[in-house]
Amino acid sequence: MTRTSRFEVLAPFTVRSFRFQWPADLLTSWGLEMENLILGWYILTATGSVLLLTVFGALQYAGTLIAPLFGLAGDRLGHRNVLCAMRVVYAAMAATMTTLAALHVLTPAAAFAIATVTGLIRPSDLAMRNALVAETIPANRLMAAMGVARTTVDSARVFGSLAGAAAFALLGMAPAYGAITLFYASGFLLTLGVGAPRPSHALARVSFWRDLREGLAYVWDSPASLAAMWLAFLVNVTAFPLTLGLLPYVAREIYHVGQTGLGWLVASFAFGALTGSIAIGVAGPHIRPARMMLINAAWWYVMLLAFIHLPGIAAGRFALVLAGFAQSLSMVPMAVMLLHGAGAKFRGRIMGVRMLAIYGLPLGLMAAGGLIERFGFATVASCYCLTGLALTLAIALRWRSALWPPDAPANAR
Repeated sequence: MTRTSRFEVLAPFTVRSFRFQWPADLLTSWGLEMENLILGWYILTATGSVLLLTVFGALQYAGTLIAPLFGLAGDRLGHRNVLCAMRVVYAAMAATMTTLAALHVLTPAAAFAIATVTGLIRPSDLAMRNALVAETIPANRLMAAMGVARTTVDSARVFGSLAGAAAFALLGMAPAYGAITLFYASGFLLTLGVGAPRPSHALARVSFWRDLREGLAYVWDSPASLAAMWLAFLVNVTAFPLTLGLLPYVAREIYHVGQTGLGWLVASFAFGALTGSIAIGVAGPHIRPARMMLINAAWWYVMLLAFIHLPGIAAGRFALVLAGFAQSLSMVPMAVMLLHGAGAKFRGRIMGVRMLAIYGLPLGLMAAGGLIERFGFATVASCYCLTGLALTLAIALRWRSALWPPDAPANAR
């Protein structure tokens, strides 16, 4: 790594706000990943149903339809303020789970209820983080900063998943959830130190619904943004379910391993994603966002196909590493492309509309749950990947003039 590359990676930390936001996001991400793994395993072992596992996974994204409202609230009230409120709710729900587990009264129904509450706000968490980074980091360093910021999510999926599996296996549900509560509370306190521009009073006087319509109209009238939204929806329907919601099923039914084996599967995908985020942080000024987004979306599907069909858990984990790497090199440039185009006025709203695409994840999970019980994992997962790859190529061809030319605004460095 050259001296210039090292500087690009560390440059965001010269901004005081980012020095608070990065550890706040990291601790919150640790809590989210630990909670996701622990509850997913609990639901599967308590009910024995892959369908209920996919229902649980879908509930965590129940708030995707209201994500634009969170984005609009961020534009009006301040993205930091909205993010703080969200993290208070995380801590309160985790404390409730800790209490139920300590009293030995936890049931799958209670787990589903808490997943529903957190699912209403969780899809908007990343959007608020990205908007806050864009508010506080100079535009010419945004790609590198987004790569560094993304490491909070990816590193949590590596270490948080392993820590969650180990804590659950060694200590039990209540102590593990006590740690999760502490992570959320600490993340909230650090978020209070994040500095951001005050919301505009002029914006506050504009109609709430008019603001929302303007955000949706901006996406519809911008070819590059519209293509990115369709691609985001596609990968949420066909790619993310295989690595976010179905890995507990793969661990138990395909590889016949327990919580620790599941933790290593999650960590493998996340390690690849973390490596990709770091690579973006290093090479940020040299990346053409739209091209990078398309090429790596296609490569992501190819690696998922390899994961499905390679024999043995070791080969599967290696394929997951490569899939995670491609995922970061597709999704982070997508976010930067959208933020660059939106500008300060639409930043929160565009990220909120982007989160609408996550609604594809619960749809894909729910469909996969029923189809896998009938046709088997390998058949269904292969169909998901081949469909996703074909439609990615269709998106690239349909919006080629907006996404592929080096001098297109979507490829601005």
